[in-house]
Amino acid sequence: MLVLSLPLPAAARETIKLCFEAQDVKPWRTEQGGGLNFDLLKLVEQRLDIQFDFQSIPWKRCLAQLKANAVDGAFAVSYKPDRRELGEYPGGENIDAGKRMHTDTYVVLRRKGSKVEWDGKHFTNLDGAIGFQLGYSVGDVLRAQNLEVDEGSQRADELARKLLAGRLAAAAVGGSDAAGLMRGPLASKLEQLPIPIIEKPYFLILSHALVASRPELAASIWNAIEQARNSPGYKKLAQAQGVRH
Repeated sequence: MLVLSLPLPAAARETIKLCFEAQDVKPWRTEQGGGLNFDLLKLVEQRLDIQFDFQSIPWKRCLAQLKANAVDGAFAVSYKPDRRELGEYPGGENIDAGKRMHTDTYVVLRRKGSKVEWDGKHFTNLDGAIGFQLGYSVGDVLRAQNLEVDEGSQRADELARKLLAGRLAAAAVGGSDAAGLMRGPLASKLEQLPIPIIEKPYFLILSHALVASRPELAASIWNAIEQARNSPGYKKLAQAQGVRH
């Protein structure tokens, strides 16, 4: 009797569930899974032989799911002290910026012809609220200056339209979002001020549950992010987009 020898199935790769903001933030990411953040994380998958399950959801819900340990991680997240309640940053209490995913800025947009100014420390001629996107960390910087703020916009283009409608005096926008707006249909009506509000590293933060139960895996993921970000292949991709990594 002929006995067939069937190949054994390949071992399934470990799956790590990650959420990200449900909007395009080019060149870092798109809702469809494109951009440099995904290029970087795909390199991490290859290095560690794991699989990421990417989930696109609104930002505040993504962070809430991280806090509830309903996902294993969230990206790309800038550092705020209170966000340590949501998950773990690389380095723990001593945040390791070397394990960032990328660096980006927040900049000021004003209506063309507006007299609003930002000198790197203070605003002048700010005759109304300054807007920023819901849940974004730049809000803490603005509130620390006792400014009137508006956090009612989900998307950068929505924020820009509110600015142009005269409902805001200025808008604080992520550098990559601002670059997109200044290339888009609203650009002729907007001006970007030259001095950034702040420059920040952005991280993959992992859930408290994952770090507590699998500390070696967490460390491996963060180490692989640093290695992949510094790899010649990724540097070439970042340079082609004209951004810092």
